[in-house]
Amino acid sequence: MTPRDASEPNGSRWSDLDRPPLNVTALRRGLVRPGGLWSEVDVVQRTGSTNSDLVARAAKGEVTEGAVLIAEEQSAGRGRLDRQWTAPPRSGLFFSVLLTPGEVPVARWGWLPLLTGVAVAAGLSRAAGVDTALKWPNDVLVTVGGEERKAGGILAERAGDGGVVIGVGINVSLKDDELPVPTAGSLGLAGAVSTDRDTLVRGVLRSLEDWYGRWRAAEGDPGVCGLQEAYAAGCATLGRVVRAELPGDRAIVGEAVAVDGDGRLVLATGEGVQEPVGAGDIVHLRPA
Repeated sequence: MTPRDASEPNGSRWSDLDRPPLNVTALRRGLVRPGGLWSEVDVVQRTGSTNSDLVARAAKGEVTEGAVLIAEEQSAGRGRLDRQWTAPPRSGLFFSVLLTPGEVPVARWGWLPLLTGVAVAAGLSRAAGVDTALKWPNDVLVTVGGEERKAGGILAERAGDGGVVIGVGINVSLKDDELPVPTAGSLGLAGAVSTDRDTLVRGVLRSLEDWYGRWRAAEGDPGVCGLQEAYAAGCATLGRVVRAELPGDRAIVGEAVAVDGDGRLVLATGEGVQEPVGAGDIVHLRPA
């Protein structure tokens, strides 16, 4: 799909005055600058998946590092484990970015989704005035009515040999009757002081630029750049008893005690063993 400005004439774009379209001109003016990370910002009215689109464009050499693709609506958005991610038009932030951290050892690229989680949490805290937490490895949680709810997620995919496309989806203004599942939430339901998506996406992308710059300058070392400490500080999974559902129908139950230098979640099991988990689905069994 060829990117189009969200400001193009479109008969349906004013159908919900509580959810105005993004101002792509203002976003470009605020984000694309000489010496900065973001090289271009495109907004499309509707697409299947911004991640799939940006991966395809990167493969064709059509974009460089710092390309940002935002959709007002996604019909085939994906989360981890190929889960579907759906939301009404203009009700959230659905975007992908292309990063090419060539100077960072590939072994450390696994930190990019966690880095993005830290950046998203920090950006939303400042721009929306809402407390967020991270569920390992890359879910964004908010509190709604005293309950922890998932308001967003992050998905990283390789783009050719030297790039990574990172997709972010955040529920911004979804109401109770619009939530895809009862365990979902949104910034609005969590009492955000602002649900202006232009403000939110600028805040998140500026935070991501800052953290990515620190991580890249440290050659991807999460300890040196403070990323490992920042992730642990904002991670709601640590200190809890969890069940890790692993590939091959295997599961581990234990207390989440640390995030190690490779970004893995370390579980202390009942057998007195500390077992690192690098991939899998984590279920919080009880509060910290």
